[in-house]
Amino acid sequence: MREDLGMSPGKTASQAGHAYVGAAFEAQRLLPEVLAEYHSEMPASPGTKVCLSAPNLEKLLRARDMAAEAGIPHFLVVDSGCPNFFNGEPTVTALGLGPAKKHQIKHITKRFQLVK
Repeated sequence: MREDLGMSPGKTASQAGHAYVGAAFEAQRLLPEVLAEYHSEMPASPGTKVCLSAPNLEKLLRARDMAAEAGIPHFLVVDSGCPNFFNGEPTVTALGLGPAKKHQIKHITKRFQLVK
């Protein structure tokens, strides 16, 4: 999530949802066996999800590039820019990563803080 946008908690939650669903669809398309393993304990455990904060667009895009280089499913959320948000302009708000094992993704996520 981009902290520089100052999104409300509700907007942040919706953008995180878009990021998760988008990354899951990408995983289903590219690595269905990884997604199946991730959800293998359903419904007891739907898998771990973490929401981290990126200070700006540059760092978020760098994380996307690193995920691509590592072969990690990812999805960049671009809010459509309805009149109520972001002055009506399409805006990159979030990045969904994974599923991935901690050792596969830690080099990307270690530079971000949990969303507060």
